Amino acid sequence: MCNGCVQKEYPDRGNTCLENGSYLMNYVGCASCHQRDFVLISNKTTEDDDGEEIVTYDHVCKNCDHVIARHEYTFSVVDEYQEYTMLCMLCGKAEDSISVLPDDPRQSAPLF
Repeated sequence: MCNGCVQKEYPDRGNTCLENGSYLMNYVGCASCHQRDFVLISNKTTEDDDGEEIVTYDHVCKNCDHVIARHEYTFSVVDEYQEYTMLCMLCGKAEDSISVLPDDPRQSAPLF
């Protein structure tokens, strides 16, 4: 994809995983047409691969259709946790894990 369009390649986003949208704070403008306008989403696909949902799409320049970055988001349930990951040159890299139980066992205080 295009490292000239982004301020920082694959910024660390902690546990913020975007299934759709764009991280515009990291967008400096299109390296092809030199405009800083809206970023569109194109070629969006959703696959279900053995219990893992994979969403991919392209971030493209509104003015010249230049591909800024390729976005990949995954969701799966592993044991008793929902697992999320995101990898995108524009939006960054992130992963998160959330318990499906009412009380997250990882957050419990030890009894003794």
